[in-house]
Amino acid sequence: MKKDKRVTDRQGDLFALGARDAEAASATPRQEEERPKAKGGASRSRSSRPKTADGSVRPSSTGKAFAPSHDDDTYSASDIEVLEGLEPVRRRPGMYIGGTDERGAAHLFAEVIDNAMDEALGGHAKQICVTYGADGTVSVSDDGRGIPVEPHPRFPDRSALEVVFCTLHAGGKFNSRAYDASGGLHGVGVSVCNALSSWLEVEVVRHRRVYRQSYSRGEPLGPLEDLGPVRGRKGTCVRFRPDVEIFGVHARLNPARILSMAREKAYLFSGVTITWTYERGGEENEVSSKIPQSATFCFPGGLADYLRDRRALDMDACDVFAGESGTRGRHGAVSWCVVWTNGFDPSVASFCNTVPTIDGGFHEIGLRSALTRAFRNFGDLTGSRKAASISADDVMSCVHAGVSIFFREPEFQGQTKSRLSSSEASRLVESAVRDRMDHWLVEDPARAQRLLGLVIERAEDRARRRRAREIARKSATRRLKLPGKLADCVMQGREGTEIFLVEGDSAGGSAKQARDRQVQAVFPLRGKILNVVSAGADKKAGNALINDLVLALGCGRAEHFSLDDLRYERVIIMTDADVDGAHIASLLISFFLIEMPALVERGHLYLACPPLYRIARGQEVAYARDDSHRDALLKKGFRGKGKVEISRFKGLGEMLASQLKETTMQAKTRKLIRVQLGRAERDDVRESVEALMGVDADARYRFVRERAPYVAELDI
Repeated sequence: MKKDKRVTDRQGDLFALGARDAEAASATPRQEEERPKAKGGASRSRSSRPKTADGSVRPSSTGKAFAPSHDDDTYSASDIEVLEGLEPVRRRPGMYIGGTDERGAAHLFAEVIDNAMDEALGGHAKQICVTYGADGTVSVSDDGRGIPVEPHPRFPDRSALEVVFCTLHAGGKFNSRAYDASGGLHGVGVSVCNALSSWLEVEVVRHRRVYRQSYSRGEPLGPLEDLGPVRGRKGTCVRFRPDVEIFGVHARLNPARILSMAREKAYLFSGVTITWTYERGGEENEVSSKIPQSATFCFPGGLADYLRDRRALDMDACDVFAGESGTRGRHGAVSWCVVWTNGFDPSVASFCNTVPTIDGGFHEIGLRSALTRAFRNFGDLTGSRKAASISADDVMSCVHAGVSIFFREPEFQGQTKSRLSSSEASRLVESAVRDRMDHWLVEDPARAQRLLGLVIERAEDRARRRRAREIARKSATRRLKLPGKLADCVMQGREGTEIFLVEGDSAGGSAKQARDRQVQAVFPLRGKILNVVSAGADKKAGNALINDLVLALGCGRAEHFSLDDLRYERVIIMTDADVDGAHIASLLISFFLIEMPALVERGHLYLACPPLYRIARGQEVAYARDDSHRDALLKKGFRGKGKVEISRFKGLGEMLASQLKETTMQAKTRKLIRVQLGRAERDDVRESVEALMGVDADARYRFVRERAPYVAELDI
């Protein structure tokens, strides 16, 4: 086999020149390596693993890495950093505010107004004022108790105000003595705003005196100032300007977003009035010109007003189920509003302690469960058997809904609080909503029957779509009639599924034992596939192996190919890690390039990377892809005393199922190579494939002669 440096594949090259039968194996286009994602979404790419000074990859703790190394001189105690104060926030702002885009910058305002809302929820504030300055500064003031300014007991030389703004995890919301229900939890929010602002100023009225302190990027610009006595004023005022070093063009907050966030708070707590002031700057655009210069927000209707205004709903023409339980602003209080529509654009807005939870959480789960059980109970009362089949998705698919909960010490996912993780919230919401929903349905049986019919209609439509998907997927399997060949996966949809094209029945047996039955299918290939480049149309049409493969994939071939009918997300070629395996792989790649080019262009074709060698010494085991990889592992990872055992796999069929699973098939530990082909490259690649695989021996000879200078070694 000749190795062309300009052609990349898992063995070093994937074409073998065979003048006798013209079945040279090449035609791999540009390929890139793809590793599956680990938990948390992080890519398990080679570059993400620690490396030594010479660029080699460090071994895993189990000793089963591809390239173990014992060189730890480049990692010492001096590499361990300890970040103090607010430095972690400026180093990794995304961890605290979700990113440095427009949404992340607006989160600074959310943290400040949440503190003001917490004062209102506690019954200490009635008025919140939001001002957007002409210079891009934003100020939030309330008439609450004001942040304490006395020296802190643990830090006598610093005021409590400075501790709150300059120290992570400092605040008055770790217990319920100062606040019964609050959006703040960790003592992080306002200090994060301070750290990520180029300038921040806070004024506090305590004991009828005004105090002020200014900061820049988390550091005080001076001591706390006593500005003297004042009458008729109380509370806290925070003014800040986001840091351009952190947010770039997004440092100037979007006034429309700030206005929307301020208005949203007023919907959630009728006991507060929020005033808005917009000082127009010199530059205006079409959006900013429509923003009111002043406005006052107070919504006694709560969530019903929210849905009416945000969703542009005619509440008088809709069926509305709204209510509340408990004292709004106190622990355990729940308010909700559900509006039924005939459209197919449902929405759910959820809040916890006035904090919007855009990713939902357990309070949404409680609302869904309460509504679903209420409809099922009504169906039982009226003798509707179809009501038993409805799901929460069916109920929520025809509503606009909002739910707000006030909860002591809630648990959120992350500092951005996008999802409520307190499981008790589900029980709290369900118990508050379910009984009232039962009574609401019984009050007007005609209305309840109409809504139940709408939900059942959605359930039947969902069932029809599911059956259609199952029929579309299983139809190809029924037509195959290959129980001894195709071992299909359990999952019905295409997303996340894979089919392994395996060399031989022996390897197919090992692969069937090693696979994940839920998402992985195995299709054994008996012998070498037909060289479709040199074969005529009649020969291709009559080839049983090709016909079986096309039926297994379900997408047709040539002019009958349809990518939408492909039954698997990934088509993975898994052959032996030797010359014969590379030959078979090249024939399969040629088949897909000629008969199903769109499958390759859209990134559905992959090559598995099984090992050729197993190297072991005691409990330390590594796998090598080829001879050069084996030598590198022996040189770097298996020095010292102890006998090293090297075994060569003759084929996939001789590997234990556990070994095949660990090295080649398991998503967490395997390595895949994606075969890629751009549309612009199709003609050039097809020309090369036809030269190597076609019937014209002269063209193949010219191809070899022109590329002979680039051959590094010869493997026959």
